[in-house]
Formats: sequence, structure tokens, C-alpha cells
Amino acid sequence: MLVRFTSAAVAILAAATAFGQTASDSQNIPTRAWRRAGEAAASAAAAVASRANSPGNARKPAPLDTKVARRSITRVTSGTDTLPNGHGQVWREYDISPYTVRVTSTKRPEQAIIDWIFRNTGYEAWHGEPLGILSATSRTLRAYHTPEMQAVVAGVVDRFVSSEAETRTFSLRVVTLDSPTWRARAQRLMQPVEVQTPGADAWVLQKENAAILWAELRRRNDYREHSSPHLLINNGKSTVISATRKRPYIRDVVLRSNVWPGYEVLPGEVDEGFTLDFSPLLSVDRRMIDATIRCHIDQVEKMIPVAIEVPTAAAPRQRTQIEVPQITHFRFDELFHWPVDQVLLVGMGIVALPVPVDAKPRTLIAGIPLPLPKTPPRADLLVFVEAKDRAGQAPRVTRSPQDEPTRYRGRY
Repeated sequence: MLVRFTSAAVAILAAATAFGQTASDSQNIPTRAWRRAGEAAASAAAAVASRANSPGNARKPAPLDTKVARRSITRVTSGTDTLPNGHGQVWREYDISPYTVRVTSTKRPEQAIIDWIFRNTGYEAWHGEPLGILSATSRTLRAYHTPEMQAVVAGVVDRFVSSEAETRTFSLRVVTLDSPTWRARAQRLMQPVEVQTPGADAWVLQKENAAILWAELRRRNDYREHSSPHLLINNGKSTVISATRKRPYIRDVVLRSNVWPGYEVLPGEVDEGFTLDFSPLLSVDRRMIDATIRCHIDQVEKMIPVAIEVPTAAAPRQRTQIEVPQITHFRFDELFHWPVDQVLLVGMGIVALPVPVDAKPRTLIAGIPLPLPKTPPRADLLVFVEAKDRAGQAPRVTRSPQDEPTRYRGRY
């Protein structure tokens, strides 16, 4: 368009020049000659403008440049060519292929090594001061940190590499009891272990004492077991035991004039039940176990009804009901350390019943319910953990008289 309008200007200028030359040749130009020159220039400009504004030649707006980088507010520099090592950090590369090539149950077996390093060192140690770097591929783990931290990393990697992804059998039992009175008789059989979660307790038991306690609990009328007793787990990997169900309810309503009865209900659902995540890691000499136990319990105590007005032309006072779930959540996450030839018992306290069941109303006599509201079920939740050998038997560990007493601790 710019070129065409320039041509129009040239035409006007040429006409004016011709007129000027004519005027210079003669001082007595008739008025109609001046008018003819002006009309010719105007006609040329109009023709050019008409062609420029035609649909085929219409100018299109310039597209926005989306590739223009936003100017950073923060001051950014390229840094130096070397990693900061003011705290004596060193670079180490660990060959983890003896473990990772044997794990076929997951696409990224090296992630288990990284997770256990974080559990032993803390997540913050790699994201603050001093500078730390931790990265892993399917064959190599790279770490940049202080020599003290490198020693911890090497210890964790050795526990994975030495086992070569050995599969170990663990007995993991989830038990609930209606009353915690079992502790009165079992106290003399158990040695306490430190636990950080409020309301929770943990103990270690000799194999013989664990068998005695197990037999006593099974004779109780309120004894219930909720899990498979034996699990095959790769060293350092996690396994999940869960028992959940979908609890449907009416979440909301939307007015719809084209459906009957003039509104549409929006369904919702809540997952209730329990999920137990267990991840064990054996020591290099196979005499100690580190294990994380995570337990999540979600229980719908009751559905609270809410009346909603849904008026229509045929029923202006029409109402319907939605539900709001009242949910109880329980979360447990601990790291334990105990000898492989003993049994770990974790008591999580009186919590929501892990297996979803409908609460039963209390009865005065058989078959005659009392007019009392239903109460959400509660129970004392226990988890027994016992290591087995490959044949499913408890491992035999020989101890020397020089062995120091084991100190037990909770999560790191």
C-alpha cells in the first residue's frame, strides 16, 4: 500500500510540475487549464487508492511476535566455569548397574536408590548450603557434596549393589482390635522403639515372644486380620497393600430445562479404606533392616444432607437433596531400624477402621436396635513385620559375644 500511495503522490507531483512549467511559459493561463490539471491529478490519486483498497490488495494486520523473550526481572548471570567448593565438596560417580540391571519390575530402578539417600541424608541437604548435586541414570549415580555426605551416599549404594536386587520374603500382617487392653499382658514381651508420630508406639520382639503374643491375640473375639501374610520384595523397593472402595454420593445439582424433573444431579465418589506402603532395605551384612512404613486411612464417617431448591415452571417449590461427606483421615510415616532376626510391631493407636465397613447400630437385645445414631467404627491398628529367608523361614543370625547392644531409633 505504501508503494501505491507513493505512485499517487508522484502523479500529483508530475501534474503540478507540468502545470508549473506551463505557468512559467505563460503568465496568462486560463482558469480552466488550472482546473484541468488539478482534476487530472485527483483522478490519478483516486485510481491508485481504489486499487489499494480492493479486497485482493487489502493490507493484513501484522501477526504478533510470540517468540519475543520476556525481559527477566531477576538479575541473571552466567556464573563461573567451575562448581563452588567452598565446603570441600568433591565429585563422585557410583556404578549402580549390578542392582539396576536385575530389577525388571519398574522402568526407573535407580529412583529407589535416590529415595533412600534422601531418607538417610535429608532432602534439604541437597537443596541448600553447601551446594550439592545428586543425579542418577540407569547405570551411574553422580553426587557432588562434602566428603562426609559422600560417605553416607556410598553406604546406601553399597547396600543396593551388594544385594544385586535380591528378593526377600517378609511377613506383613495388618491387625485390628476393638480394645487396646492387649498391651497389659504383652508389655513384658516387648522392647520399645522410638516413634515420632503422636499416639503411635513401636516395639521389637524375639521370635519366640512374637509367637506367644500372636497366639494370644488370635484368641480374642475382636481380632481381625486385613492383609496377605507373605510378600516378596526386592531389596530397597516398595510394595503396597490396600483395601479401598468407592463411596458414591450426590455432590451437586444443575438446573436443566430439557430434562425431567428440571434438574440434573452431579454424582461424586470418595475412596475410603487403607493403603500401606512398605519399603525395606537390608544392611550389607544382612543383619539389620531399615524400613519405611507409610499408612493412609480415609473413612467416611457420615453423609450430611443439604436441601437445595430446584424450582421449575411446573413445580416452583421443588427441592432436592445433596450430600457433603464427613471424612476422617489418618497419616503415618516412619522409618524403623531393627535386627533381622527379630519382629517389629507397630501400634498406630485407636484410628478409623482400615477396612471400609458400614457402622452397625447398637442393639438392646438381639434384633431390637436402639434409637441411637450410628458411630463410625474405630479400632487399635497393629502391624507385624517379620523378615523371612528365601524358603519362607526366619533367617538365622549368629552373634558374637563382642557385639555391642543395638540402639533402636525412629525415622531419621
